[in-house]
Amino acid sequence: MQDPVTAVRRFNRFHTRVVGALNEKILATRYSLLQARILYELAHQGDLSAADLSDILEVNPGYLSRQIAKLQSDGLIDKQPDGRNAKRLILVLSDKGKTEFQHLQEASIREVGSLLEPLTRNDRRLLVGSMQRIERLLGTANDDKSYLLRDPEPGDMGWITHRHGALYAQEYGWDWTFEALVGRIVSDFTDNFDPKFERCWIAEREGEIVGSVFVVRETDEIAKLRLLYVEPDARGLGIGGRLVRECIRFAQARRYGKLVLWTNDILGSARKIYQAVGFTLVAEEKHHSFGHDLVGQNWELQLHEL
Repeated sequence: MQDPVTAVRRFNRFHTRVVGALNEKILATRYSLLQARILYELAHQGDLSAADLSDILEVNPGYLSRQIAKLQSDGLIDKQPDGRNAKRLILVLSDKGKTEFQHLQEASIREVGSLLEPLTRNDRRLLVGSMQRIERLLGTANDDKSYLLRDPEPGDMGWITHRHGALYAQEYGWDWTFEALVGRIVSDFTDNFDPKFERCWIAEREGEIVGSVFVVRETDEIAKLRLLYVEPDARGLGIGGRLVRECIRFAQARRYGKLVLWTNDILGSARKIYQAVGFTLVAEEKHHSFGHDLVGQNWELQLHEL
């Protein structure tokens, strides 16, 4: 693995070049990056003093004061007493400043749009996800638990098969025959898919798949929940429970009388999810599969009268 410090420094050099952070002026205007940031903060936050801006931007107060003075001399910023504290001066955008900021916003949107234009939709999604991950890992978005559920796209079925095989080998020591079973289930779903009565949900976070689940038709009255999984680094966000609840809502809307599933007793986290939404254990059976002696379990959830 490349030395992390070297990798971060290399990325920083790349990023500053791409966004033009070292350019004396940005977006073909007369203003520096810091001056543009001052206008941005004043446009989006009210009642800011110079000291507030210094804290927000983490800039030396003396240097910041000189930048504010330049913007003030250009007629973009006004100083006025704080209505709650007459001794405190707050900075506000003048009408000219609001117009100039709008021009900067529009120029920035055009510039970023031009940067992204050559990328495919999937590449854009990966780019945004990677940036979100950087924010989260470096501590500026640790509370971000957002994710989305979507329909499957080309390539997803192979990924689901791969991740089931890899994760269950890593966490439970199951052999390659489990991946073969998952492959058959996924293949049968794809070959016989009936959108009216069957569904797959993909959970995505930061541009990457972090979970999935299937509902398939067992009979006209019975639906089956299959292949629920959540990536380890996405557990604790409620994704597993959300996926199961989506299955239940779908099965109810399609007037299935019962939703069933098969699992193994060692999958404790999944079992807790099933119990929490009302599934009941109806049968157990010992079996030897995937290189291990296991106890298979059948669970059911009554939806409507059969």
